[in-house]
Amino acid sequence: MTKVYKFGGASVKDANAVKNVGDIIQLTNDNLLVVISAMGKTTNALEKVAEAYFNRDKKCVVYLEEVKKYHFDILNDLFENKKHPIFNEIHNTFIEIEWEIETEPTREYDYVYDQIVAVGELLSTKIVSSYLNEVSIKNEWIDVRTIIQTDNTYRNAKINWTLTEQLTQKIIQPLFNKKEQTILITQGFIGSSSELFTTTLGREGSDFTAGIMAYCINAESVTIWKDVPGMLNADPKWFDDTKKIDNISYHEAVELAYYGASVIHPKTIKPLHNKNIPLYIKSFVSPHEEGTLINNNTIKDEAIPSFIFKMNQALISIAAIDYSFIVEDNLSQIFGVFANLGITINLMQNSAISFSVCIDFDNQKFPKLIEELRKDYKVLYNENLELVTIRHYDQQTIDRVTLHKKIIVEQKSRNTARLVMKN
Repeated sequence: MTKVYKFGGASVKDANAVKNVGDIIQLTNDNLLVVISAMGKTTNALEKVAEAYFNRDKKCVVYLEEVKKYHFDILNDLFENKKHPIFNEIHNTFIEIEWEIETEPTREYDYVYDQIVAVGELLSTKIVSSYLNEVSIKNEWIDVRTIIQTDNTYRNAKINWTLTEQLTQKIIQPLFNKKEQTILITQGFIGSSSELFTTTLGREGSDFTAGIMAYCINAESVTIWKDVPGMLNADPKWFDDTKKIDNISYHEAVELAYYGASVIHPKTIKPLHNKNIPLYIKSFVSPHEEGTLINNNTIKDEAIPSFIFKMNQALISIAAIDYSFIVEDNLSQIFGVFANLGITINLMQNSAISFSVCIDFDNQKFPKLIEELRKDYKVLYNENLELVTIRHYDQQTIDRVTLHKKIIVEQKSRNTARLVMKN
């Protein structure tokens, strides 16, 4: 059987981290398909490049040089031989971005974003694969764009499952039909459209890649290696006294991911659940610890309340200009505006004459959204808000997160409380 490992940016952020990935891979004799994200904060850095280029800001070249230096510093720490072919390989990979930013942008921002930002995964996997081979951990580098086929919804591409499965069986499966252990290294987050343009699967989409590949190769399990001991009941950045969740069901994991739990991408669970493939969340710092298991077991789902914090939120109130009721036709039109701009609604609430939504604030999309909505509606909004979701709440847990906060919207169901707040 074959296992799928996924390593995020933090697990390959520097030379020592890359070496640690090699140590973890050597802990098993199983066949491995290893999915790797861009190194450290490279995705953020390349987003700056893409945005500057699109806005015709000459700083995009400066930003790109910073990304180059970061990767070549890691190369220099990993390889004593400075004439190793990987140095030229990484240089040529950066040329893909340089070609893109040499001319004026003529395509929409989302297309530009995908062509530039996706290079982060190509860089990281080429470096890791080359280093592992250098230290006798034999592996093969695979361009995932030859496998994962998508539509051309840039920045949030939809998977062509039939074609992706066919290509997996044709390209990947034969590589595992060998007597010795086989290790394949590939990229998370990216795919390819039918026009052969690079696409991305949405922010943090490397987890989803692991789920896709596991489904297509009928993997024994998926392990996501994180800088935390497993799935915690809250993000340590926003919450003290977090607790590790030892075991939850696919259903509960989907709920937590849907509401924004950062430990796993929302789309990851479905392909695993469809084939009952267990998912492990483990620590790359302490790889021998058990971590969290996600499977069909529902017994422990309600054992620990979970807290999910989404910062930098905007709350938009949409009302008819003549103060008439907001009815189904209005909602259909409003949802169409959000869909056309590729904006996800995190929370919604309607009254007789208004419809309110909470969304992630996006510098590029937010002004366009307000402009479109104001063509037909009266629109008011608040920025710099936070959205807190509590699974399996009680009043004490609500009091804990609302201390010294002003509650703007509050929603409760049997298992979930959601609050839009500001300081």
